[in-house]
Amino acid sequence: MTFKDAVHTVVRQIPAGKTLTYKEVAALAGSPRAYRAVGNILNKNYNPNIPCHRVTRSDGTPGGYNRGAKMKIKKLEEEKTI
Repeated sequence: MTFKDAVHTVVRQIPAGKTLTYKEVAALAGSPRAYRAVGNILNKNYNPNIPCHRVTRSDGTPGGYNRGAKMKIKKLEEEKTI
């Protein structure tokens, strides 16, 4: 399994209403220091089965989203995570 596959597997398992940080996803995917790579991988994800909007920054802010920051915030609000 590639690191990209591991990241997708971890993110797929985040339940609605919960979030993980990029750093937490990196650690769970097996490379604790690769949190920037997690962001780059998720930025290229357009698969709706991988809820990348549930991955946030360590400082509690939403962070980036390939469909726009406003859409990420909207999705998180709908799931009551922020």
